[in-house]
Amino acid sequence: MRKTGRTLVLLATAAAAAGMTAPALAATARHEPVSRSAVAFTPGSGQSVVDWNRELITILGTPGAQPATVHPTRSLAILQAAEYDAVTSITHAAPSYLFSVSAPRGARPDAAADQAAHDVLTALYPTLKSGPDQLLAGELAAIPDTRGKQQGIRVGDIVAKRLIGIRSSDGSAVTPPPFVAGNQPGDYRLTPPNFPAPMFTNWGSVTPFVLNNGRQFRPAPPPPITSRAYARALNQVKSLGQDSSTTRTADETTLAKFWGAAPIWNVWNEIAQKLAVTRHASLEQTVTVFANLDLALADATIGMYDAKYHYLVWRPITAIRLGNTAGNPGIVGDPTWNPLAVTAADPTYPGAHATISQAAATVLSAFYGDHHRLTVSSDGDPGVTRTFNSFQAAANEATLSRIFAGQHTMIDLVAGQQLGRHVGDFVLQHLRSAPAEAR
Repeated sequence: MRKTGRTLVLLATAAAAAGMTAPALAATARHEPVSRSAVAFTPGSGQSVVDWNRELITILGTPGAQPATVHPTRSLAILQAAEYDAVTSITHAAPSYLFSVSAPRGARPDAAADQAAHDVLTALYPTLKSGPDQLLAGELAAIPDTRGKQQGIRVGDIVAKRLIGIRSSDGSAVTPPPFVAGNQPGDYRLTPPNFPAPMFTNWGSVTPFVLNNGRQFRPAPPPPITSRAYARALNQVKSLGQDSSTTRTADETTLAKFWGAAPIWNVWNEIAQKLAVTRHASLEQTVTVFANLDLALADATIGMYDAKYHYLVWRPITAIRLGNTAGNPGIVGDPTWNPLAVTAADPTYPGAHATISQAAATVLSAFYGDHHRLTVSSDGDPGVTRTFNSFQAAANEATLSRIFAGQHTMIDLVAGQQLGRHVGDFVLQHLRSAPAEAR
């Protein structure tokens, strides 16, 4: 369903008022029935990479599996980096991400990738090793039992151990100090209805995978809450993002719920899964795409939390309810206002969906081209899909969905897209381009 001209004007006006460029709404989205098809694993194909990616997403969805203070994008990045370095250690088709281990001629890269992935997951989630154990047994059983297979297994084992060891001191295990909220207008504070403690308060100081540090692409400061630009942006989400909004269309409500139904990093990994399967991608191509994607998502997340807790800007629900204290004549407070979706427990600037989706779209566009038709589904919203003509169009809708959900202003979203684009470009430049077959 095509978005109305009224909505396009509102979005463009809000961004222009903030001195920013609004996301280009390049796609129409429509609902289609979900269709899933199983693909058998073939040794040497990219299907094994997809299988391990799916296994991790399953683990991440297991209650209590993921430590509450460790962001899931870290696990995805370690998994994909291990598979990538295991494969390139044998094929030498591209330089490694971090290191290359010695591999005899004839070693099987598919066995190496399988073993590396298994060992990463069992190291990160030792109490859930039965799933990875079963998957490894099935995948290795399909590979001819030769000396090269055993040599590949050894390579994967070494790569996984070394990478896990390197990341063990990345700061992700540090217990953050108790968060103390500010009490001045504009300061982030805990949000209703349950006022949960802020999440990932120290994540901006975690060692990135590719970036030099978390602040490398920190966005410029947002407009002050006393500015006309801020008032316009806040009033936009006040109207479109309210739970009982009469200005939000039915399709805007649908897309707000769709993009918020599952972790956004899962959705983009599942988009990459579908691409690898439908294109019958090789092992080398698939590990390259997933390594670039998940290293970018992990570093975009680190950069995003650096900025969030550097600027500490209050969420729209706080700004709207306390609007009369902002010192801005363009803002009228509404103490009873509620968003369509429950507000996430972290500061608003920049937006997470915007940052992560833009990083993903930047990477996938580099591999598959700017114009690529794709259908997106969400495990959290079964039976609904949305179709786009490009990765950028999907990222734009994911970004704008946060206005309709009442989570962010356009100021947050444009800053997030800028951050995500910078990180995606940097990872692409400092990791690897795709093999020729991926283009």
